[in-house]
Amino acid sequence: MSAPFRFPRFFVTNPSPCPYLPGKSERKVFTELSGDNASELNDALGRIGFRRSQNVAYRPSCADCSACVSVRVVAGEFEPNATQRKLLRRNEDLVITACKPWSTEEQFELLQRYLRARHPGGGMTEMDEMDFADMVEQTPVESHVVEYREPGENGRPGRLIGACLTDRQGDGLSMIYSFFDTELEHRKGLGNFIIMDHILRAAKAGLPYVYLGYWVEGSQRMQYKIRYRPLERLSRNGWARFDPQEQAQAARQAESRDDPALPRELAAIFRK
Repeated sequence: MSAPFRFPRFFVTNPSPCPYLPGKSERKVFTELSGDNASELNDALGRIGFRRSQNVAYRPSCADCSACVSVRVVAGEFEPNATQRKLLRRNEDLVITACKPWSTEEQFELLQRYLRARHPGGGMTEMDEMDFADMVEQTPVESHVVEYREPGENGRPGRLIGACLTDRQGDGLSMIYSFFDTELEHRKGLGNFIIMDHILRAAKAGLPYVYLGYWVEGSQRMQYKIRYRPLERLSRNGWARFDPQEQAQAARQAESRDDPALPRELAAIFRK
């Protein structure tokens, strides 16, 4: 009599330079997501800080550092502040569609423009269309590409200006990777809008959380995640909310640059 569920095998990567903190090394523990129980395994691992890349779930496992902290927004209690409400109004005309995880040439071209503008020389700039197709389509769980388009004319779809590869987990949405047009002056803050749209989308669907990946204290480029409240972080004692005063102070220190993607996390997976 065979067991209905096989316990996953975990592996550890070799140390490599940390993409977030100078002078530090990173190491990841990972396992394969496959078989009939892939969704259940991904849900369980997501609740303890793992992220998905294609058919792999991974999380930091660094020997001398614990700066990478999993964070998630409590969707049902999110109340946008004045700046965020203005951003929502500015983009309320966008046509938003949750598409099946099939890559398109239009998505890939937008990604390439985004990477050239925001992450020149980064690991993901070397991706070709096949790499992008693998990133989007190789998913053993329920995934969508949420597309953000400007209004079209004569019944035709408008221009694609943003997209996010998103997993639907049992307790929320996990934003795997988002990218957008960085050159639209009238759409400044588009990346932050994509995050808020996911928060509102999760709340409407009755899903408790939106998973934003890792917040890295001391890394300025990761501080944008602190703007969304209430925010929970994962510690050895489980999930707990940020102290409101601590989060408010961190939010004030967050850089104004709008960058809600996770390129280095995924690039690290592609490198190995």
